[in-house]
Amino acid sequence: MATHTLDIETLNHYLNKACPEIGTVLSAEKFSGGQSNPTFKLNADSGVYVLRRQPPGKLLKSAHAVDREYRVINALSNTEVPVPKVYHLCEDADIIGSMFYIMAYVEGTIYWNSALPEVESPKTRGAMYDEMNRVLAVMHSVDIEAAGLTSYGKPGSYFSRQLSRWTQQYRASELEHVEDIEQLITYLEENLPEDDGQIALVHGDFRLDNMMFDMSNLDAPKVIAVLDWELSTLGHPYADLAYQCMQLRLPSDIAHASGLGGLDRDALGIPSEEEYVDAYCKRRGIDKIDNWTFYLAFSFFRLAAILQGVVKRAHDGNASSDKAMQLGAMVRPLAQIANKTIHQNS
Repeated sequence: MATHTLDIETLNHYLNKACPEIGTVLSAEKFSGGQSNPTFKLNADSGVYVLRRQPPGKLLKSAHAVDREYRVINALSNTEVPVPKVYHLCEDADIIGSMFYIMAYVEGTIYWNSALPEVESPKTRGAMYDEMNRVLAVMHSVDIEAAGLTSYGKPGSYFSRQLSRWTQQYRASELEHVEDIEQLITYLEENLPEDDGQIALVHGDFRLDNMMFDMSNLDAPKVIAVLDWELSTLGHPYADLAYQCMQLRLPSDIAHASGLGGLDRDALGIPSEEEYVDAYCKRRGIDKIDNWTFYLAFSFFRLAAILQGVVKRAHDGNASSDKAMQLGAMVRPLAQIANKTIHQNS
């Protein structure tokens, strides 16, 4: 079945017994954003909902884990981390062609450009970044045991396991030899930091456009929903922090993933990387972060591996967006920026 359509009749027949509170779905519209799990807005006679499904077709092992997404969002419903309410998980791929779950539709604003050009006030921009920083610290402070997430990931050796995982994922998606990627992998393998024992719930894709904001008070904007938990696990909190800072280091003119590179952050009202990291550390009672270059470099490689997976799915005819091949052009530049960062800090 095509990724942009849903068989509403079949879906309604299933939901009638599996989740009757949804009522009857009248229409389904695919959201245009996102590269991973196709996401639909469901208009039902009982209200509006969101359905996220795995892409149909052959998938890489452990990729597109919407069941894990459902589990973590459900677990966080009783914490301070803002998440939508979830209603139902269907693990039977035969119903609509792939596993899916249904959650509440949240009314809010998503911003796609890190520089926030739609926001007029530098003060508001700064408040938005501080709010993201607060939510990140809150998420990393979640009591894993109390949330019922002790089995959500393997404890310890996070970066060692992640480097192995994403190297394997990259190799499984590799379509050509990229020397910049090979240099980056070599650096990461040779500079793995010792495990410091920190274990937290990590989001895996913590960035501006995975936040939904309530902008009713421009002096105090609020994140009302953190979205796209597909890559979440138990891991090292610095992975999320470095990943977000990596996103902000990207050039402001790069396609589909514009960062703040080359922009005057002070004029925009957006904190510097040093200020952002310092605010996070204060919120979590941390003095400083060692091995920062490694964490940044790993983030660049991980994003490159993710995008290479998008390219491979497009190559195989399973991508959920027509922008997939364009994103593939970012793989080499990401590795080049990472290698430049390594050399600058060595």
